[in-house]
Amino acid sequence: MVFAFFLFLSFVFWYLNSLGKAFQSDIRYPFRFINVPVDRELAQGTPSKLNLYLQGTGFSMLKLKISGNRTPAEIDLSKVPYKSARSGKPTDFYLVTSWLVQSFNNQLNPECRITSVKPDTLFFSLNETIY
Repeated sequence: MVFAFFLFLSFVFWYLNSLGKAFQSDIRYPFRFINVPVDRELAQGTPSKLNLYLQGTGFSMLKLKISGNRTPAEIDLSKVPYKSARSGKPTDFYLVTSWLVQSFNNQLNPECRITSVKPDTLFFSLNETIY
């Protein structure tokens, strides 16, 4: 019984020590578009989560993964260079997500640094609104 207690205690200290070191991890994080052009609206089926690859201490990673209420990161369509997808439809657009890394770093947990975003291209549709 005494051996099991000290074995458990050594495991706890080892785990706490390892959480203090730098890690890389990924997390699915929600996002939303803001400042959609006045004459457009987002189509149904637009993606709502991206995979963010993070670098930071184990404590900050654990805190971010455990916290259930994640405020969605915002993609400001008036500031990011999205382009028309050459699919033949004038409502289809794409956005290269590497342009979002700095913006997401400013919005999210300052203890973690986002190194990349996947997928590398985000496709979405902006339907014309009819008044």
